[in-house]
Amino acid sequence: MAKTVIADMKSHMEKTVSVLKGEFQKIRTGRASTGILDSIRIDYYGNPAPISQVATLAVPEARTIIISPWESKMIAIIEKAILNSNIGLTPSNDGKAIRLNLPPLTEERRKEIVKDIKKKAEDDKVALRNIRRDAIDKLKKLEKDKAITEDELKRFEKDVQDTTKAFEAKVDEAVAHKEKEVMEV
Repeated sequence: MAKTVIADMKSHMEKTVSVLKGEFQKIRTGRASTGILDSIRIDYYGNPAPISQVATLAVPEARTIIISPWESKMIAIIEKAILNSNIGLTPSNDGKAIRLNLPPLTEERRKEIVKDIKKKAEDDKVALRNIRRDAIDKLKKLEKDKAITEDELKRFEKDVQDTTKAFEAKVDEAVAHKEKEVMEV
C-alpha cells in the first residue's frame, strides 16, 4: 500500500514538472521556436486543430518562423488565429506561406520574462509540496490503520522528502536553462 502511495506521488510530480516544461516552451525567447504556436488552435473544417496539423512549420533563421499551410485557403484562418492569440507577433503572407518575424527583446522585457518564469516555477514548487503533503497524510493514515509500522512510516516519509527535493531540483534546472535562453542576446 505504501509503495503505491509513493508511486502515485512520483507520477503526479512528473506530470507537474512536465506541464511546467511545456509552459516554458511557449515562452518567447530571443530565438524563434515553433513551440510558441503550440497553444494556438484554428478551425479546420469545424474541428479545432493546432497549426502544426494543417501546415509545415519551419525556422529558417534565428528570428523567423515560416508557416506553409497545406491548403492555400487556410492562410487567412491561420493569420487570424495568430493575431487573436496575443503572442505579440504580426503575421505577413506572400500568398503561399506566412512569415512571423520575432523582434529582438529589450533588456527590460527579458527581465520581465525571467520574473514570470520564476513565478511559474515557484507555483510549481508549491504544487509539488502539496503533492508531498497529500502523500504523507496517506502514509500516516496507513500507520494509524496499522497497515504499516511507525518505523516504516519514518522511512517512507524520508523517501517522500527525498523525492520531493529531487523534483524541486528538476524545476530549478528547468528555470536555469530557460533563464539562460531568455537572457541570451
